[in-house]
Order: sequence, then C-alpha cells, then structure tokens
Amino acid sequence: MSKEEKIHEEEIKNQEQEAQSEENQEVVKEEPTAEDLLQQEKDKYLRLFAEFENYKKRTTRERIELFKTASQELMTSLLPILDDFDRGLTEIKKAKDKELLKGMQLINDKFKSTLTQKGLSEIKVKQGDTFDAEVHDAITQIPAPNNKLKGKIIDAVEKGYKLGDKIIRHPKVVVGQ
Repeated sequence: MSKEEKIHEEEIKNQEQEAQSEENQEVVKEEPTAEDLLQQEKDKYLRLFAEFENYKKRTTRERIELFKTASQELMTSLLPILDDFDRGLTEIKKAKDKELLKGMQLINDKFKSTLTQKGLSEIKVKQGDTFDAEVHDAITQIPAPNNKLKGKIIDAVEKGYKLGDKIIRHPKVVVGQ
C-alpha cells in the first residue's frame, strides 16, 4: 500500500469514528426526567399566576381611575352654571334685598358643597402668583403696574377647577409684561 492509500484509509476511519461519536452523543440526550417536567410545570404556573396578578392590579387601577373621572363630562357642563351663580350673587349684593341674597347664597353654597363632595375643587389664583403654563391659561399680557408683577398673574378672568387631581378647566388669567 502506498502512503496515499494509508492516509485515505485513516481519513475514512476518522470519519467513521466521528459519525459513531455523534450517534453516541444523540443517544446521550435523555428524555427529561419527571423532576425536570415538574419543575417546568411549576415555572409555567408561577409565571401564569404572576401575569394574572398583574392583570388584576392593572384593571383595578383602571376602574378606580374611571370612577374618579366618570363624572368629568357632567362637571364640565355644570361649570358655566357655577360661574353664572357667582355673577348673579355679585349683582344681587348690589341690590337692597337681603332676604333674596340670603336665599341665593344658601342655594349657591349647597350647590358648591355637593360638587365638592363629588371631587370638584377650585384652583385658587390670586394677584402676584407665579404664572405656570401647565396650570394657568394666559388670555392676554398687559404692562405690569410695577416690577414685582412682571411675569406674574395680575388678574383672574375665569376660575379654574380640578376633579380629583386632574384639571378639567384651566383658570384664565392676565399676565404682567
């Protein structure tokens, strides 16, 4: 036999040995044991349980948020009536009829307290407060009467209201320039 034939035979033997070792390795791969299967099922169960708990928490949060703001549309439509009450009371105070003023004041207080119980609160704005674009709605700018009022609120034209923590109407203000 020549050298080339010997090398060729060795290569064939090496290939056969490699094929056998691969077959052995395939055989070595065992079926998962009962313990492994049990562990996999426990893991699936825990993940499913955690996912369900997260779902419950998320839907609970969404329902609470929905209940808090469910009356937002109604409250928004009642705000002009609240403004009309304030304007009406201002005009009635000018009149001499104290009994009419007292009656209207009682109705106004009851109306406001009912809305407050449902979560409505007025956003307090006074002259000299710092203007905040996220809270206030600037309708105009006028020259400030003094340097202290530059960039500050000079007058509140319309009241703002919050329902819970959410602003449903921004206060309309005049800002000093």
